[in-house]
Parts: sequence; structure tokens; C-alpha cells
Amino acid sequence: MSQRKRSRGPGFSQGDDGDEDFSLSQTPTHSQDQVNQKVSELVQFLLVKDQKKIPIKRADILKRVIREYRDVYSEIVNRAGQTLQQVFGLQLVEIDTRHHIYILTSNLPRAEGENLRRDNQTAKLGLLIVILSFIFMKGNSAKDGAVWEFLRRLRLQPGERHEVFGDVKKLVTEEFVRQKYLEITPIPLTDPPEFKYQWGPRAAKETSKRDVLRFVAKIQGKDPTFWMSQYKEAEATP
Repeated sequence: MSQRKRSRGPGFSQGDDGDEDFSLSQTPTHSQDQVNQKVSELVQFLLVKDQKKIPIKRADILKRVIREYRDVYSEIVNRAGQTLQQVFGLQLVEIDTRHHIYILTSNLPRAEGENLRRDNQTAKLGLLIVILSFIFMKGNSAKDGAVWEFLRRLRLQPGERHEVFGDVKKLVTEEFVRQKYLEITPIPLTDPPEFKYQWGPRAAKETSKRDVLRFVAKIQGKDPTFWMSQYKEAEATP
């Protein structure tokens, strides 16, 4: 299929980093829910990449997240940027428009409307709030298999050393537990043994179900009342 040259919209022209060009003639075939999911994946991807404070290339965003959703690349990136700013107080900035390289800059000492602070010393909380959100949306408890399947979608493998987090399994199952952000308890009568993940007492003190639901809603592009059960629970929790 022939490629038609792109106009100058952000992220669309062919750069020197070897990105493939986009095709204007391609008809979008993605549902809004699919686009919302991609926005969520990109927010989480950028949070993880930002831990090491290394610039993020558009080529990596395309390869690891956008993939076949290139026709809505601009919408996904713009919405992800809005979410990062609203939830975490982070600004997605393109520092090299020729090679399409981005960084995240902190424009607030704490994310507006959230109690989880995000600075150099607490950068891992970006990943933690994603895990806490997953647990809450699963009904306040999630099996270890479901948690790790979710983390694998973020390219976090329990058996591999991550370039930013190091031993991811140790971070989640030991450090977050020791800090009382997570509680991991065995599920009785399971063979092989299974475990359930729940919020720890520190998580309940530093954030709230209401804040976490707002975080999920902003990422998914929905109103919090879309998840009525979680909404009622969040509103009823002090």
C-alpha cells in the first residue's frame, strides 16, 4: 500500500529516527473503548519509562504501545499528556521535534486532587498507584496471577531484571509490603499455593478509593459513575 506524506501535525511527519510514516488515507477502525485502553497503556508506559529520567523516543512509543493504532496516534498522545498533568502533575514535553523525543517534567510538588506525592524519592509510587488501582477495580482483592498478568502487559516480568526497577518481584512482594502499601496473604486450600493482593494500611492513609477511581476514570476517559459499584463504595469510604 502506498504511503502518503503526512502534514506537519505533532508526531506525524517522518523523523530521522526511522519511524514509519502514517497514512492519511487509512480509515480509523478502532472503537472508543479500544482507544481509551491505549491511552491507559501509554500513561502507564510513560510512568514506568520516566523512573530512570531518560528521554522517551517516539519510536519506542510506536513500537511498544501504539502499534496498529497509528492512525489515532495524536489523540492517544494528547489524551495521555492531559491525564499525566491532571493526575500526577507531570507535563509531557517534546524536547526534540526533529527526532520526536519526549520527557516528563514535574510542574507541581504534588498531583492536584491526589495524595500520593511524586518526586525523585517516591518515583516508584507511579507504578504503585497503578497496582492499587487494579486491586480496587477488582473488588479490593486480586489474585497474584491476575496481578502479574496485568504487570506483564506493562512489560514488567517477575522473572527478569528491569532496567529501572531491578527485581520487579522483589519490589512488589517485599518492598511495597514492607512499606505497608500492599498486603499479600495466602489463599487457603489452594494447590499450588495462591495469594491475594490487597491494599496495606499505608496506602489507605496516603490515598483514597475516591482518588484512585478518579485516576482510573481519567485514564479511561469515562465518568467515575461508569463503575457504579466502585463509585458507591468510594463515596461511602471516609
